[in-house]
Formats: sequence, structure tokens, C-alpha cells
Amino acid sequence: MGADAPVRGFADRTLADIATALPGATALFRQHKLDFCCGGNVPLREAAAVRALDVPALEAALDEVAARATPVATPADTDALIGLIETTYHAGHRAALPELQRLARRVEAVHKANPAVPAGLADLLAAMGEDLEAHMRKEEQVLFPLMRAGGHPMIGHPIAMMLAEHDDHGAHLRALEALTQDFTPPEGACTTWRALYAGLAQFTDALMAHIHLENAVLFPRFTG
Repeated sequence: MGADAPVRGFADRTLADIATALPGATALFRQHKLDFCCGGNVPLREAAAVRALDVPALEAALDEVAARATPVATPADTDALIGLIETTYHAGHRAALPELQRLARRVEAVHKANPAVPAGLADLLAAMGEDLEAHMRKEEQVLFPLMRAGGHPMIGHPIAMMLAEHDDHGAHLRALEALTQDFTPPEGACTTWRALYAGLAQFTDALMAHIHLENAVLFPRFTG
């Protein structure tokens, strides 16, 4: 899509729809704290009003994103889509969280006298890890096999459970952002502290993309 072909018309589309259709929109939404995953069913106009954001300015920014976007194909085959979720996101979260917990414990211990230290971060990450692992196992052992088999008359029940748990994950992410000042290390922070916050920001982006892909793309294939 060329720069001379603005898209516009974003204001009345939902955040989830825009995030699905426009590669790069999620970074803009994260910048402005617009929740496109758990809160993605809200129109851009309404979400912007809550945060006192200028809708025409957001539309202009989205036009710029659209002008330079490279289309990213979401697998049309459900088995391939589930495989992508498992190998990219499930495996990625399992690899990332133990190291983030280790870094958080180190920062909390070494810098406990610093008023900016994120006290309780390691415990929050541990709780998130436990919840996320239980959630992913339910998907891998129950929901995904049903989907790979073509669905089930009662599949709406496990999907509803997963959606509710996604909301819980979203609450955890908001707690992470609050505890870390939006992943902003204090002036003079050591390398470990900076690496921790950079890793947390990356983990947050990945989990939001993961939730969005399930909520807006995978699950609707089975819920109509």
C-alpha cells in the first residue's frame, strides 16, 4: 500500500480488528496504552476517549503505519495456526519467564535500599508463570486437540474459560507496568536492571500478541 493511499475510517473499527488487519498497529496501541488484546472489542473512538486521545491524530498515525506496512499472513489452516502459537508463544513464554524471575530477584536483593526498586516483582512474575503454565497446558491438552479435530459441540465452554483467563493475564500485565513505571529503569540503573525491564517489555509485547491472536483470530473460527 503506497503512502499516497491513506486508509482512514479507523475510528469506528475495533482495536482487535485494526490490530489483526494492520501489521505495526499494535506498537502504536502499546505506545498510547490502548488494550488491543483483552479490551480489543472496543472501537478506536471509544478507547481513545477513555484516555483523552485525539482520534484524528491516531488515524493519521495509523495511516502512516499502513503506508509502510508489510502484510503478514496468518495461517488459514487451523492446525498450522495452533502450531505457530505453540512454537512461537507457548515455548517463548516458557523460555523467558525463568530468566526474568532470576533477574527480578537479583535486582530486588541488590537494590533493596533504592526507593525505585520494583519490590514484589519476582513474586508477581512467579504467580504469572504458574497461572500462564496452567493456562497453556489446558490449551495444549484440551482445547487445541478439539480444534485440531475440527471442533466439538461443547467447545464454547473451554473457549469461554480461556477468554476469562486471558483477562486475568491482562490484569497481571497492567500490574507489571505499574510496578515498573512502564518498564522505565531509573536514572543510573545497572545493566541487570535495564536488561530486566527490556526483557519484561518484550515479554509483555509477546503475551499481548499471543492473546490477540487467540481472541481475534483462532477462537472466532469456532464460535462464529
